[in-house]
Amino acid sequence: MLPDDVLVEIFFYVNIFYVNIVPVKNPWLALVHVCRRWRYLVLESPRHLNLRLEYHGHGSISEVLGGWPVLPIILKDQLGKLDQRWDNVVAALQSEHYSRICGIDFFNITKLRWERFAAAMQKPFPELTYLDVSTYSVVPVLPDSFLGGSAPRLRELSLECIPFPSIPKLLLSSNGLVRLSLWNIPVSGYFSPDAIATALTVMTRLEFLRLRFFSPRPRPDPESRLLHPFTRFVLPALTRLMFKGVYEYLEDLLTRIDAPLLDYLDITFFMDLDFDVPQLYRLIDHAEAFNAFDQAQVLILNRAIQLNLYSRTGKVDHRTQLKLQINCEKLDYQLSSLAQVCSSSFPRVSAMENLYIRKDDDRLVPPPLAVDMETGQWLAILDPFTALKNLDLWQEIAAHVCSALQELSGERVTEVLPTLQGLFITHLSSDSLPEGLRKAIKTFVAARRRSGHPVSVHRTDPLRRGSMDITEELVSGD
Repeated sequence: MLPDDVLVEIFFYVNIFYVNIVPVKNPWLALVHVCRRWRYLVLESPRHLNLRLEYHGHGSISEVLGGWPVLPIILKDQLGKLDQRWDNVVAALQSEHYSRICGIDFFNITKLRWERFAAAMQKPFPELTYLDVSTYSVVPVLPDSFLGGSAPRLRELSLECIPFPSIPKLLLSSNGLVRLSLWNIPVSGYFSPDAIATALTVMTRLEFLRLRFFSPRPRPDPESRLLHPFTRFVLPALTRLMFKGVYEYLEDLLTRIDAPLLDYLDITFFMDLDFDVPQLYRLIDHAEAFNAFDQAQVLILNRAIQLNLYSRTGKVDHRTQLKLQINCEKLDYQLSSLAQVCSSSFPRVSAMENLYIRKDDDRLVPPPLAVDMETGQWLAILDPFTALKNLDLWQEIAAHVCSALQELSGERVTEVLPTLQGLFITHLSSDSLPEGLRKAIKTFVAARRRSGHPVSVHRTDPLRRGSMDITEELVSGD
């Protein structure tokens, strides 16, 4: 009894739900088989309902399309199980129907199939809006003629492990891109930061950008950094930026761009002896969403150290987050690298009120904390947190951090963490704290009391989600 326009709107949301939330092949097909009226309404509204025909290689494409209206086609193989159907898929790319292909989604193309796929893609695909292709094999470089060198209707592009050094040229024709994901970029697929920055100048609709290199080589040409200053342009829609590579590459890229609407930043650097990232600081400072951040988390991983900044109202995995990771195995290098990044120049570190330092025991076995670790490295990390109120430490880490804090004397007692109010020790065992840790905490707490900046100490139990104030117990020595 519903009017036609209401039914069509219901069909729209049903189709969106089963495409994006519960992925189903051609969900609208169920609607057209209900009754003649529903079939008519669906097929008369192909654009409004965003109708697509998914093709998975079952039979020839001409047979599959027979009997259906002329609709856009998606070639899909998310699970990498085309196997014997690969011939049919390649034939579809070469058929008379190629001009209707609007989406291509191929997972882990093998080296044996790569050449046929690449050869079939050496022409324009006028309706292509979505391309997601990955391979974990070492494959030949894609030439300039990929997609005929032009993809004006492309909205989403994702390439994994695919060498395509001339991709910036293709991107110059793709000014409608909303999502660009180039990850695990092999050495043979390297492109310069200047080339990708030039391509980004046309992407005023870009919301998501991911550039992740597989290795730290090659590095940007140092001579190019000495050229005349570039004109910086704004990416007005960019909200999410993910990068993995050497810091010089990111710095060169950020010299050219700004993203004031950025609310998610995920940066991974390969190990370096010296980190100089003023352009990264500028980008963070210009992103308004990061102004509300008041919590920080340091994770010591098996082969990396990671800093997360986020808001108290959200969680660590909340959409609005800033994550910075440095890949390195040795803990002393991890600490020194993070200390360089968390310097007084980092625009948001000085505003953090809560800091958590953890070992990531859930996923990886972390490196043992060196007994002879220099206390100055721990203090160098803590120094920039001038607004910190609460410091939460994993017990094994607390032994080293508190050893560093107890060595403070004179003005340094309050120069390091001047606003600290609470020290929380996460202790998984029911036993009392180790004697060495107790003495270190006692010395630090007593010094803070004498300076007029007292600190309370709490023992926390993550399993019971509670804490116990043990300040007087530690100070009295009982």
